[in-house]
Amino acid sequence: MGVSEDSNENTSTPPGGATPPGDRDRLARLLGGPELAWLVDRVRRRMARDEPLTGPVTLSDPTPAQREAAERLLGRAPGAGRSLRIRLDAVDAVLRRSGAGPDGLAAAVTALTGPVTRLAEVREQEENAWREAYAPLDTLVRTARPELAAWADRLRRDGLVRRLARPQAATKLLGDTAEALRRLPADPAVSMPAFAADAFGDAHALDDGTPLATLVLSGVRALTGFPDGSGAEWRREAWASAGLLKDALSCTVLTLGLRGTPALDWAADAGEPAVLTLRQLTHLPPRTAPTAVHVCENPAVLATVADTLGPACPPLVCLQGQPSAAALTLLRHLHTHGATLLYHGDFDWGGLRIATTLLHRVPWRPWRYTAADYRAAATATPLAPPLTGTPATAPWDHELCPALTELGVRIEEETVLDDLLADLAS
Repeated sequence: MGVSEDSNENTSTPPGGATPPGDRDRLARLLGGPELAWLVDRVRRRMARDEPLTGPVTLSDPTPAQREAAERLLGRAPGAGRSLRIRLDAVDAVLRRSGAGPDGLAAAVTALTGPVTRLAEVREQEENAWREAYAPLDTLVRTARPELAAWADRLRRDGLVRRLARPQAATKLLGDTAEALRRLPADPAVSMPAFAADAFGDAHALDDGTPLATLVLSGVRALTGFPDGSGAEWRREAWASAGLLKDALSCTVLTLGLRGTPALDWAADAGEPAVLTLRQLTHLPPRTAPTAVHVCENPAVLATVADTLGPACPPLVCLQGQPSAAALTLLRHLHTHGATLLYHGDFDWGGLRIATTLLHRVPWRPWRYTAADYRAAATATPLAPPLTGTPATAPWDHELCPALTELGVRIEEETVLDDLLADLAS
């Protein structure tokens, strides 16, 4: 951190008042020339760090003029060699004896170059400013989003905010971040420009690459459990997990055997999958809801069911990975209108995270997705691939996570496809 040469606050000042003009002229002749600027700079640095002005300071490869200036100051040659070495306590003694600096070296340097700002006070002021900047997040966690406590702590530690803004700008940045996260998830889903305009008065406030978008997206992922990734498609889906939509057409959900609109009725009669956009679901949702809706994670399951059961398939919804805003909108609609949701996913850590994310947004019951089902499938699959990744929890069955840890294999939905088909056929 640089040392300010012209600050008038929080400074070290020489005792004994101002230096008389005559003494200042003598002091400038002794210590103020360009050849000794390096020495004055070293003294200022020590003063800024509250270090004692004693012991030696060394200049590598001094010029002849710098050696001559040191000799004039000390009244003797400071020594030969490739470096120039001067003891600060010797300089202090010279200044006091000569009368040019009767109050010593610190007062002399201050008289020549101005007050020295103490770095400890600068750091304290800066830390106070950062504490003030983070206050909106503290309030958010305390009053509205306790589930973001770990994320807020991590944000303090990893330095992201300090890389994005200085304290004064960070105060507004974190205030806006807290305001966005207080409003999320958006239900019903809303376009990002409309959300940004309503929250911040600027439709482009959450455009990709802005500091605000970076922080809010980080908080969104902490809220929804959306997995790590990169790229425009990943960002679009991450935003959609909190109900913020870059557009209402590219966000879709895959269904089979679902009825309630002319298009869905036609697809169900034909035994063909239907792709519903978020726009369709917000403008023309299904008019009716079945008693039960099965939900799977992988589109290969739905494709095989369509090939096998065709028009006889009961209502089936496929998440295609993390639940999109379209999937959440559809499932909430069906649940609100009386449908029971029955969910199955991959038996691995990623699958458990997807299921947990969905459970936080809409209630469901497990469909062959318990610890007992996992153990049976693992026993029947001797060549199952090993389980990898970071462990997750399973709130619907507290025995499932220990079972995965114990057996250490992953069971994908396709592995138990015959059982799922049998359920749907019955």
